[in-house]
Amino acid sequence: MRNTSVARILGIDPALRVTGYGVIERDGRRVRLVEAGIVNPRTDRALEDRLHELHLGIAEILAQTKPDVVVIEELYTTYKNPMTAILMGHARGVMYLACAQAGVPVHTLGHAHVKRALVGSGSARKEQINSMVTTLLNLRSAPKPNDVSDALALALAFSNMRDHVYPH
Repeated sequence: MRNTSVARILGIDPALRVTGYGVIERDGRRVRLVEAGIVNPRTDRALEDRLHELHLGIAEILAQTKPDVVVIEELYTTYKNPMTAILMGHARGVMYLACAQAGVPVHTLGHAHVKRALVGSGSARKEQINSMVTTLLNLRSAPKPNDVSDALALALAFSNMRDHVYPH
């Protein structure tokens, strides 16, 4: 059983092709990587099958890592192709469902907020975010693919927010 002062945070960078995830633990000022990876449903399958694979993958991660909270990247407010927003809504929906089934609360953060929280600028480049994730988690190299680094950035940004209380 974990110490109740330790918060375990699962960050998810949602997508239908490659969903990145990263779990960190924060104990006071210390933060450590627990697990990170990807869920990548088979792209040659029907949408409902891909969503099912995504749901199963997220549900398995929740069961194995037992986070206190999940942070999912917000949808962009503008998409050049509205169908992309609809498909992302489907993907996010199955993630929310998996979290609800596991009894884990969900929060969202926009990518600009994450960039400001980690680098100080909402227009930070991907390389800057990767570098900060690598530094904060004391890793030898940036997590690959970028979807994993983005998910860890979400978890780190949320863990650094001062105005929230971790559920236990």
